[in-house]
Amino acid sequence: MAPPHPAGTKGERDQLRQEMTDAGCDLAQISMEMRFRFRMRPREAWRHAHGLTLQAAADRINALGSCRPGVQLAADASLLAKFEKWPAASGRRPSPQVLVMLAEFYGCDVADLLDYQDRMSLPAADLQLLEQRSVPPAPPTLASPPRAAEPQGAALAEAAADESAAWAMWAESTNVGDLACEQLLADVRALAAGYLAADPPLRVLAAARAMRDRIFALLEGHQHPRQTRDLYVLAGYLCGLLAWISSDLGEPHQADTHGRTAWLCAELAGHDGLRAWTLSTRSKIALWDGRAREAITHARRGAAHRAPGTVGLLLACQEADAWARLGAVGEASEALARVDEARAALHEDDDIGGLFSCDAFRSLNYTTGVALRTGGAATALSEAAVALALPARRAYGTEAQMRITLASAHVALGHPEGALEALQPVLNLAPEQRLAPMAARLREFAADIARSQMADARTVSHLQAAVEHWCLDSAPRHAALPPGAPGALA
Repeated sequence: MAPPHPAGTKGERDQLRQEMTDAGCDLAQISMEMRFRFRMRPREAWRHAHGLTLQAAADRINALGSCRPGVQLAADASLLAKFEKWPAASGRRPSPQVLVMLAEFYGCDVADLLDYQDRMSLPAADLQLLEQRSVPPAPPTLASPPRAAEPQGAALAEAAADESAAWAMWAESTNVGDLACEQLLADVRALAAGYLAADPPLRVLAAARAMRDRIFALLEGHQHPRQTRDLYVLAGYLCGLLAWISSDLGEPHQADTHGRTAWLCAELAGHDGLRAWTLSTRSKIALWDGRAREAITHARRGAAHRAPGTVGLLLACQEADAWARLGAVGEASEALARVDEARAALHEDDDIGGLFSCDAFRSLNYTTGVALRTGGAATALSEAAVALALPARRAYGTEAQMRITLASAHVALGHPEGALEALQPVLNLAPEQRLAPMAARLREFAADIARSQMADARTVSHLQAAVEHWCLDSAPRHAALPPGAPGALA
């Protein structure tokens, strides 16, 4: 949650309330302006819209409660302040009964007293009860200052100009500057790059979650339309990152939830690049959840957006991979042709990079895997060996999958010793780097060995035991343990 901002001086609040009242604004409009201008929580904004101190409001609420048998509230200034600050750590969660009473007192609906942070922090039972008991806004129980007489003649023109000027000042205001947006973009790029560079998955997930929440909070405020669009794009990429990590930790349901939210952000921003990367992420999730045809659908939809950068290359690779897993050699070959076309058409950099980028090594990881699954073990072995021999920096997860492809090609060609050598760096990965897709690939590898002519070989037995131990000591299994349990990931 963002730190609270100063709520303005009493003089500033009184002046704003008087000016807006004179301009014909109602209490709902005044409270909303209080929220935006002084960064207030909703319940505090409604109190100041009425011009009440904490103690005056507490006294009147107590008086109102005394007329409601069974719902009396012994409120004082301190307790009311805590209700207003919640869900901050220094606040206190108001009960549904208290919220209903506050809504009646302020002459508004309960929903007007809650923002997104409040709703996310309220128990589901309280939200359901409030929806059942929600009442339409009642007339204010407090006397509002009398409305000034409508201006006439030249005064009317002057008043209209003043109103336009006041609105322009509001429209020009923003709760996030261009420099802050630039910093948020840099932070998202750092997370996307760090995840590939071996930062622990749960640490990246926690950082991405915190940054996503910061951006969601900013979106509840007021900013210029282009800044709003930028914030939706950044929130979408963060949700995409959360989706990818959740899938890597073996949680496809949670990953799909993040993916749907990322898609909503892309739609609200009208951003084809985010649309394409979101569909690429959802294709990946579906594939590793055993939904290969759904993965193909997502990949094709993503490619239809023709977004700049390398996402088109990755989507073609993902489609080819999914067809190969289904044993559809012809369709996989057609998708590989689109891989070559997408590679030749590359001309723009990626907005985010890192996880949201497809370099030559990443695309080769897919194409060698497709070759292996469609009868081209010798081609897969040759191309994977050449790629792994290059001294370039690459994502550890992508390199691990490339080594598994190389090991599987050795098995297919009857070289168990070569398979063990290729696989050794993967088996040496730290437990927090042993992700669900690698585990699935290794289990496929073990199954290939069991079906091969080398099934009784001593080397093969050693490989199968090593794979089983690796999978038991992997990130998804550790992440599934209760916090504080031996072996649980922090």
